[in-house]
Amino acid sequence: MSLALIFSGQGHQHAGMLPWLAPDALTQALCERLGVADWRAALADTAWARRNRNAQQLITATALAAWRQLADELPEPLGIAGYSVGELAAFGAAGVLTPTDALALAAQRAELMDEASRATPGGLMGVSGLARDALLSLLRDTPLAIAISNGADRVVLGGPQRALDDFEPLAGRHGARCTRLAVDVASHTAAMQPAADGFAERLRLVRFEAPRCPLFSNTAQRIWRADAAREALARQIASTVHWDDCMDQLAMRAPRCVLEIGGGQALAGLWNQRYPDIPARSADEFRTRQGLSRWVAQCCSA
Repeated sequence: MSLALIFSGQGHQHAGMLPWLAPDALTQALCERLGVADWRAALADTAWARRNRNAQQLITATALAAWRQLADELPEPLGIAGYSVGELAAFGAAGVLTPTDALALAAQRAELMDEASRATPGGLMGVSGLARDALLSLLRDTPLAIAISNGADRVVLGGPQRALDDFEPLAGRHGARCTRLAVDVASHTAAMQPAADGFAERLRLVRFEAPRCPLFSNTAQRIWRADAAREALARQIASTVHWDDCMDQLAMRAPRCVLEIGGGQALAGLWNQRYPDIPARSADEFRTRQGLSRWVAQCCSA
């Protein structure tokens, strides 16, 4: 076993993603849930694509459909993790949730997060090139929080849209690079605590299994039991995602290669910057499933 799997989060979905993905029962269920004939055509509408309810279901369903179509051609993963909403797909791939339950939970997660954000519209912004101490100093008198930690000088901030608007030029004057993400809620901040509490209640009604392979949560803790998986999925909605630590946990298992499943190449890029000796690519880069499988086979046999 020499492959690690990472599942993409929100913000990089696009109409041409995963070009080799064939229609199946899961993508059909996705279209029925979203009320569209073709999820790719729907993604061409930027406003539709960034809507939280649409995005979270689409990311979960397409990632799990992609893994189901790849699984028989790839080695069993030595570790699995998912980034933000990508945890639902990761937990599905690890056998903790059925694909049907994961998709239903994606809709419920989005609904609860949207409800929590109605009072104060929020968002996310990537910030890089600023040392952590300097960043924390700038954040001190703002309502913003670190939603995701991707590295020592690479984070995603969450909070009210107006506060993000004000912080962007301030951070720029201190040498930071800022990128607004196509997400309309302040995920992984205290503003989402009502959503986390509500999701915990929903999760109690769903059957969970112990993972079939090593699975790591956004707190970088390994998930061994079904009850721990249930708790982790609820908690991460209102807590910082420690993706840098999560990558470290996977790297300690010494994979020969890492495959990101989802839209875009953001996670593969982060991995390659942190671990240049362990190649990572996104399933979104490949034109065919066969080409993807050949790349993994070449890495694992090297």
